[in-house]
Amino acid sequence: MIAETAALRLGTTVANTAAQIWLGGRRREQERRLSIEELARVRVPGVKFSRSVKRQFEQIADAVFDRLEPFLEHEFRGLEESGRQAVIDAVCDTFAAADLSDEALLAADAQPAELIRRITRAGRAPVGLGEAEGRLYERLFSECVEYYVRIVRGLPVFEERAAAELLVRTSTLGGEVARVLERLPDRSLFAPDGSDQDTAFRRRYLELVSESLDEVELFRRASDRAAAQVRLSVAYVSLRATGDDGAWRRTARSLPRLRADMSDWETADVEGSGMRVEAALRGSSRVLLRGEAGSGKTTLLRWLAVTAARGAFTGELTDWNGLTPVFVKLREYSGRTLPAPEAMLDGVASPLTGIMPRGWVERRLDSGRALLLIDGVDELLDRERRAVRDWLRRLLSTYAEVRVVVTSRPAAAGADWLRREDFAALHLDRMTPPDLAAFVRQWHQAVRELGDELPCAVDELPQYEQSLLTSLKDRAHLQSLAGTPLLAAMLCAMHLNRGRQLPRDRMELYRSALHTLVHDRDANRNVPSAADSALSLGDKLILLRDLAWRLSDNNRSEISLEQAAVHVGARLRAMRHLEPMDGEPVLRQLRDRSGLLRSPAQERLNFVHRTFQEYLAAEEAAEEDRMGNLVGRAHLDLWRETVIMAAGHANARQREELIGGILDRAEEEPRHARALRLVAASCQETLPSVSEALAERLENAVARLLPARRSTDPPALAAVGPSLLRRLPRSCGELTAKAAAQTVRTAALIGGEEALQVLEGYRGDARGEVIDALIDAWAYFDAATYAERVLAELPLTDRLLTLTHSGQLEPASRLPGVTYVSIKYPFSDFAALEGFATLESLRTYSLRGTPGLSPLRAHPRLFDLTLWGEASLKEIEVLRELRELESLTVSAYCVSDLRELDLGPDVTFLALPDLTPAVDLTPLAEFTDVFYLQLLSAGTACLPAHVEVLNGLEKLRTLDLHGIDVAAWLRATPLPPQLGRLVLRECVLPEEASALDLPDTEVVFE
Repeated sequence: MIAETAALRLGTTVANTAAQIWLGGRRREQERRLSIEELARVRVPGVKFSRSVKRQFEQIADAVFDRLEPFLEHEFRGLEESGRQAVIDAVCDTFAAADLSDEALLAADAQPAELIRRITRAGRAPVGLGEAEGRLYERLFSECVEYYVRIVRGLPVFEERAAAELLVRTSTLGGEVARVLERLPDRSLFAPDGSDQDTAFRRRYLELVSESLDEVELFRRASDRAAAQVRLSVAYVSLRATGDDGAWRRTARSLPRLRADMSDWETADVEGSGMRVEAALRGSSRVLLRGEAGSGKTTLLRWLAVTAARGAFTGELTDWNGLTPVFVKLREYSGRTLPAPEAMLDGVASPLTGIMPRGWVERRLDSGRALLLIDGVDELLDRERRAVRDWLRRLLSTYAEVRVVVTSRPAAAGADWLRREDFAALHLDRMTPPDLAAFVRQWHQAVRELGDELPCAVDELPQYEQSLLTSLKDRAHLQSLAGTPLLAAMLCAMHLNRGRQLPRDRMELYRSALHTLVHDRDANRNVPSAADSALSLGDKLILLRDLAWRLSDNNRSEISLEQAAVHVGARLRAMRHLEPMDGEPVLRQLRDRSGLLRSPAQERLNFVHRTFQEYLAAEEAAEEDRMGNLVGRAHLDLWRETVIMAAGHANARQREELIGGILDRAEEEPRHARALRLVAASCQETLPSVSEALAERLENAVARLLPARRSTDPPALAAVGPSLLRRLPRSCGELTAKAAAQTVRTAALIGGEEALQVLEGYRGDARGEVIDALIDAWAYFDAATYAERVLAELPLTDRLLTLTHSGQLEPASRLPGVTYVSIKYPFSDFAALEGFATLESLRTYSLRGTPGLSPLRAHPRLFDLTLWGEASLKEIEVLRELRELESLTVSAYCVSDLRELDLGPDVTFLALPDLTPAVDLTPLAEFTDVFYLQLLSAGTACLPAHVEVLNGLEKLRTLDLHGIDVAAWLRATPLPPQLGRLVLRECVLPEEASALDLPDTEVVFE
């Protein structure tokens, strides 16, 4: 008997028994052996309702199956087939004979342990079981009784006369029971030793942890006093982490951020984006996990605790199953002694601590099977943090084998804070676009549980999700802001509460983000190190504004803590409503708790995100009436965003002075005129209103910026924002081909529905430059929508169609007349190209896996083929069957031995990238028809083996070398004498230039 069959039988037994009790009350003898289907047919009136009952209890059976199958898979390994069968038979027989009626359940006070004792006393123990089988029987039977009690306690009272109404109310019964069982800890992972009291208490404790920590706050309406809570196990999204050496993760920028193309949202493994935090945690038993405000530190620890309690780790953390989580919130110990082991459960499991066996926590720690999760070093007062380190040191000297994860913001604990205690430091990274997309999808999935509490119907949530993802992809400042789970959740909540609308004005978004980080979050959580402050939100913002302006005014993004403290102290003295305060402790508290400041290096200070510095500096400029200062700096890239946001902060007089002054400078300073007009035009995004005269001047300024002509124009123009789209021509007919192509790129970089409508107007332009620009713009829009509305109307024959992400493949296959395709995303299945009936050129630059080439037989017109990447190609012999093939590029990584290549006589161009000294060129002697040969090294300049074989290729006329050691080549053998052209790119050349004086050969250096 396999585990799957056994789990299904037990699940059906438990569900059948529950159904019999629910439907039959005191079970009639003849109904004891009925299946769920038969029982429902007998006891439930009507075919429809009986089918509904059957489905609900089958779902319950499946839920029991899901719990038992992994356990049995593990336990069955040590048993013979006959032993397995005997155990399952014994459990089912005991269940069938036991009194599991309502009366029996009430007599046991609905407690599984008491019910098991009563059944065991009343019945006869199964005979014929060995020691191992007996132990498994006891555990399985106890587990099934536990499930049964949980199920029955969740069932409503059944009355035949009210069956229709009841079944309407219980249509989700199976799913609800499945969620109840899911919260139970996994018995299969119990420690095999320990006293009976320890085991029983551990089960109750794990159940409590599983339930009490499995919640997370997702959103809060402005009118709500309490936030909406959903299950953390549903809402959790895996984050990324990197090894933390304390180095500053630079976020400063001087140029406006442009929207990413869609490939950024499709590619999960973004370069430099770190590894999944679960994989990073696996590497060390002691981890200091650092991250900025809202980066997900506490949520991660809660998820670790819940998953450990359920024994549900998979993948990299599978070995953590069986650990007992101990979750310690340090903020609960502010002003108190840090907990001894027996007090560590007080915060999470206080209802159970009174019945905890003496020494239970110490035994778990000593066994090495505990997972100690310590949250929030930064949430303690500065003077209390040293005690945490001393407490940890003493604890770990006693219990050296325990696994520990400690969290803190970087300002409160440096990367080396626990290095003497052998802690590895990790840093939670900002979310990449794919991470953000996953977060948005998971957030909307999680809020479904709120049902009627939502501000919209549940079935409308997919539209909300898609609308928000579209906004994030189209509006670069939204993506930049939503780099942490806290701020991403803020955007999700704002979008939900506003009926699928986010303010077009960045000002409101940044204002909400600042209030969330600086004040609301700590206030809602009662963080001691924040509550100790005498400063209001307004006071904190005044100090932060002053710091932001001082940094910007000096064109700096960083300042020493000492100098910053002097500035804070001076500003505090000017705030006469406050009691006298010293600048240094106030500054340190702002750094530690505001969520806006950090220390990139010892005794240094900067803002966590350049945007916050710019927003606050702009507000300070408006408050202190520094418009003239901004006018004088408006042409500088570093001041661009500050000027734009100052236009939003300014009053009516200040707006006239700021925008008017910038436009005056544009007239007077031709050198900076374009940059100044661009900044003035960009201010339209944040301006609440302007006078008619100033509006006319702005219109004239924008008109003088158009059309785009140079390749540098589209990014600069796109930064003006959607308002520019109204000024773009609806047809490119009057523009030069170059200007038309740059106009297409400008609209693509702005993005959104209005930009798509503009590009639709350019479909009729038959000029090659415009068509290519429209094809390239595809990367910035939804693949299917753009293909249908723009590409389908273009003449694509003999135009290169570049695919940058997998979402483009299927829409591309439906486009008519596609002949040239380039695939630049990781690709592994040539069968997916079946829809490209007219394919003549195929270039793949990121092959993965072990793709077979046989599907290429369906494309006999292929004359050009590129196979580049890190794949291991199969069915290479297919290349010879491609009769039209003239040009072939194949990476040495894809073909382990060049002897595998079998080319037809028409292949005259051959490129071999990724060469190393280990690659033997001897098989090239067979390629006698090659006219043009390109050899490219894998990185470092090298010389592949047996280059002398090329001297025998009589038709070879062009040799193109990239990263080849030509000096070593010439020392070994002469270059092929038949060459008419030699191209050298980044090669190692001989010391004597005359060595390359080849008769009848043109030598080109590139």
